[in-house]
Amino acid sequence: MHPKNLSISDFDYSLPEEKIAVYPLPKRDQSKLLIYQNGNISEDIYRNIADHLPENSFLVFNDTKVIKARILFQKKTGAVIEIFCLEPHEKINDYAVVLSQKNSTKWKCMIGGAGKWKEKFLEKEIQIGGNKIVLKAQLVEKLKDAYVVELSWNPGDYSFAEIIDHAGETPLPPYIKRKTEESDAERYQSIYSHYEGSVAAPTAGLHFTKEIFSSLKKKNIDTGFVTLHVGAGTFKPVKSSSMEGHEMHAEWIDVSTKFLQQLIDHISDSVFCVGTTSVRTVESLYWMGLKTFLNPEISFANLKITQWEVYEESLKNNACDAKTALQSLLKYLQNKKIERLVIQTQIIIAPGYSYKITNGIITNFHQPKSTLLLLVSAMIGKNWRKIYDYALTHNFRFLSYGDGCLIYY
Repeated sequence: MHPKNLSISDFDYSLPEEKIAVYPLPKRDQSKLLIYQNGNISEDIYRNIADHLPENSFLVFNDTKVIKARILFQKKTGAVIEIFCLEPHEKINDYAVVLSQKNSTKWKCMIGGAGKWKEKFLEKEIQIGGNKIVLKAQLVEKLKDAYVVELSWNPGDYSFAEIIDHAGETPLPPYIKRKTEESDAERYQSIYSHYEGSVAAPTAGLHFTKEIFSSLKKKNIDTGFVTLHVGAGTFKPVKSSSMEGHEMHAEWIDVSTKFLQQLIDHISDSVFCVGTTSVRTVESLYWMGLKTFLNPEISFANLKITQWEVYEESLKNNACDAKTALQSLLKYLQNKKIERLVIQTQIIIAPGYSYKITNGIITNFHQPKSTLLLLVSAMIGKNWRKIYDYALTHNFRFLSYGDGCLIYY
């Protein structure tokens, strides 16, 4: 069956609200870990994850950093309007460049209380280093599913990264029904987060600690880092009855040629992706590589992976092995003197997809009827229900601040 014809109702399950973790555990690596291998389920905690991974395997992490994307503006009437910054409105080549902008910037946003926004500007005063800054928001355009908002500040000699860090709040997912607390700024961020740009955390990595990385090293398990900036689309519900009617969210990946070489060197080992975002990145690299293998003169813009193209016969029938694809992509980038591949992927991984690089995933428990659950099902088929039924009946905590699982392909 083509994934377009999948019924999202087949990926539903009952998730009681009390199973959703509202707070993280005091210690990251004490979260429970469900291990699924060859149809068998066992339990441990993240602290011991190295014991359950093959020696010489390779773990891929997403080192994106969450920005404080929620900005609350209080009107003189007392009404509060929330602006949730999703992604820059201007063409993106590098998030670091966008976040370094001064004076003003335009972002695609969701707006809570948009009907109350009658003024030309919303204003908010913030303090940076004892200096008062006035932040203004102006509604520029209404899009199909969002708004374009221009944010400007005076004095304008601060970067947008500085502005949003002081004006915004940590963007906890909508299913965590409480106010953001100071501790969330640290706990809703992995310890290895580096490149700013996400509005949602790649939550599988929240459980990892220095002690875990030390235990991985002792077992000769290598680690590599990619960057995929997670958009709010990761929480986008599937509203259509079949997947054909769902538009998959596109996200920006940033991968160095150094990582590509590292992945090539480990391609014959077991490759485990920490989080669905790492999976999407690594699998997208295969298809981009295949495109360069089939057409070495392909334009850079056409490397982008659209939603359904990996299921098209023109690509599937001409597939090559993973190493060949990755080597072709590396050669393509080197010929163009590109050291970092920064490009969008809209890939949807669902039952019917055949994994090209990933041998297993480490991931949290996902929402019912979500594209993230489809990605898991693509790896283990209907056995995702076995895992989720076990987790629900054995006191596992669900979603972003919850526990997780190690799944072998």
